[in-house]
Amino acid sequence: MLTALLRKRPKSPPPVGEILYAAVSDQARQVAFYTDLGVEDRIDARFELYTLHALLLILRLRDEDQEGPAEGAAAAQSLFDVYVSALDNVLRELGVGDVSMAKKMRKLGEALYGRMTAYEAPLRAGDTAALATNLARNVYASDEAGRAEPLARYALAAREALSRQGFADVLAAPVWPEIAA
Repeated sequence: MLTALLRKRPKSPPPVGEILYAAVSDQARQVAFYTDLGVEDRIDARFELYTLHALLLILRLRDEDQEGPAEGAAAAQSLFDVYVSALDNVLRELGVGDVSMAKKMRKLGEALYGRMTAYEAPLRAGDTAALATNLARNVYASDEAGRAEPLARYALAAREALSRQGFADVLAAPVWPEIAA
């Protein structure tokens, strides 16, 4: 009996949400966003890049369901759940206590929902100008939409690139476009 307890068990693969969140995290941390596109290395700007990339993947996954079963929605929900959990973990690492955690998470949730709402329509419509306006305000804290046009073009290119990838490929390792000013 003791032997059975101490026996090594095969590792199960990580949940799809964790794989997708790792892809979002890796891409949002690309140095070119900060050096070539002028995103400031601030926690709120990093939150914006993470949110943008999570939304790009969520939209791609949800689009999958137009042609078949709801596998895309399930994967999108898994990514969203892991993302929200990661936000919770970051707040705790920053020293937010249990008493104020609910209030902070509610604010972050509202910001997350607001960003996704603001970005979704322009991303779906391929509207560079509207997307640049929203990205300028949220990522660059600026009223100058021109400042965010390269990021808007990148986001639209990412949406297109993800749409060309097969569902299984996106789940395993989404391929992002090059980041260029």
